[in-house]
Amino acid sequence: MDRNTVVLVVEDDAPSRAALCEHLAAAGYDARAAAGVPEALAALRGSPAVDAVLLDLVMPGLDGFELLRRHREAGGRAAVVVLSGIAGTESVVKAMKLGAADYLLKPFAPAKLDLVLRRALARRATPVAPPLPADETAPLEPISVAGRATVSAAMGRVWTLVARVADTDVPVLLTGESGVGKDVVARGIHAASRRAGRPFVKINCAALPGELLESELFGHEKGSFTGAHADKPGKFELAHEGTIFLDEIGEMDLRLQAKLLQVLQDEEFYRVGGTRSRRVDARVVVATNRDLEEEIAKGGFRNDLYYRLDVVTIRVPPLRERTEDIVPLARHFVEKYLRRYPGGLDRVPDEVMERFLAHDWPGNVRELENLVRRLVVLKDPATVLGDLPPLRPAPTSAGRGEPEANAAAGPSRASVDAALPDEMPLKEVGRRAAQIAEREAILHALTKTGWNKRKAASRLHISYKAVLYKIKDCEIVDPRDSGRMDP
Repeated sequence: MDRNTVVLVVEDDAPSRAALCEHLAAAGYDARAAAGVPEALAALRGSPAVDAVLLDLVMPGLDGFELLRRHREAGGRAAVVVLSGIAGTESVVKAMKLGAADYLLKPFAPAKLDLVLRRALARRATPVAPPLPADETAPLEPISVAGRATVSAAMGRVWTLVARVADTDVPVLLTGESGVGKDVVARGIHAASRRAGRPFVKINCAALPGELLESELFGHEKGSFTGAHADKPGKFELAHEGTIFLDEIGEMDLRLQAKLLQVLQDEEFYRVGGTRSRRVDARVVVATNRDLEEEIAKGGFRNDLYYRLDVVTIRVPPLRERTEDIVPLARHFVEKYLRRYPGGLDRVPDEVMERFLAHDWPGNVRELENLVRRLVVLKDPATVLGDLPPLRPAPTSAGRGEPEANAAAGPSRASVDAALPDEMPLKEVGRRAAQIAEREAILHALTKTGWNKRKAASRLHISYKAVLYKIKDCEIVDPRDSGRMDP
C-alpha cells in the first residue's frame, strides 16, 4: 500500500481509535486520527488531502451523519466507510444515502476492514453523485429526459433518482408492477454511471429453476454435473466492471439468496463444482413486482439480503398513475416499429388514442407497446380496438339506474361539475377529473368487497400499501366508523 494514502479515523473512543490507527499504519497507510466531528472537518479541509475516512456514527455532540453530510455538501470526495455498532440497519441505510461508500458492523475482523477499505479506495476515482435528500418525500429537481419517452412528473422523479445514485455503486432495488419499465430504468442507471462502457448483463430469476439459475449466475466447472462438458463463466463474471441486473429477484430460492448475499458482502464466489474463489466487481441492480417485506414475513425472502439490497429503492409507477406518458410512449413505439417494419401504419388513429387514454392499462407499458406494434404491423385499428374496453357513455341524468352501476361507470357528471370551477386551465381540469374518478373507483371497490382493503387492492391491481395511501389521500371514511367512539 502506498504510504501516501491518507486514512482518517474518526472515533471518540480513545482505545478503539488507537487500535485502528495502529492497524492502518501496519498495513501501510498514513493513518490520522480525530476524536470528534469538528476535529475531523478541520482535517478534511487541511493538508495533506484525506483519501478515506473510517467514521464512527455515534459520537457525542455532532454525529457521524452530520460529518458525512457536511463533507459531501462541500464537494468532498474522500471514500467514507461507516463503522456502526448499531444492530439495526436504518442507520447504515441512511449513511449510504448520504454518500458513504461502504460500512462495517462492529466488531469486525481486521481482514474484513482491509477488504472494505481497499474496495472503497478503488471506487474513489469516480466523482461522487449528489447525496439523496434525508427527507425522501422532499421534491426533487427534474432532469432532462431527452431520449426517454416520458414527460410525467412521476417518471421525472424516477430519472432524478437515477441520476443521483448512478455513480454511487450502491445496490438499487427497483419495485413496481409487471410491465412498468423496470428494465429501462436499470439500463438508465448503467448508462448514467462510470460503468457505461462496460457490460450490462441481465438475467431473469423467474425464468430458470434453482440449479440452472445458480450455474447461470456463478458459472460451473467441467464435470460438476451431467452435461457440464467444459468450464463456463457465469453472469457475474461476464458483468465484471459493469452492471448485473437481476430481474424478478423475489423468485430466487433461499439457498441462492444466501450465495448472492455472500457476493454482495465479499465480492467473491465459487463456481458450481469449483474450489477456487473468484473475485468480481459488478454493480448490482435488482427488480421485483412482489412486496419483499411480505415475502420476508412468509419466509420466502431473506431479511439480511433485503436490507443489503434496500439501500436505494426506486418505485417505477404504473402507467395508470402517469397517463401523461401514454401519448409520447405511443409515438415512441410507432417510430420504433416503423424502423423494423417499413410501410406500417405511421401514426395512432384518433379513435384508438382516445381509447388508449381511457384504458387503465393492467399490463402497463408492455401492454401499450404490444398494441402499438400490432397496430403498426397490421395497419387495422379494429385489431387493437377489440382488445380495449369500450368508452363508457356519460349518464343521461343524475341518480338514474342502479347505484352499483353508477359507481362502476365512474364519477357522475354532477360530481365532476361540483368539483370544477367555471374557469380552470385544461391540464388542471384533467388532473381534478382524474382524482375524482380514482376516488370513485376506490369507493366502488371497497363497497364491493365489504370494505376489505386487501381485496379492494387486488381488484384495483395495486398493492395493499398503495390502497391505504390512496384512501387517506382521497379522504375516504369507512361508514362503519360513524357509529364508533374513540376509547
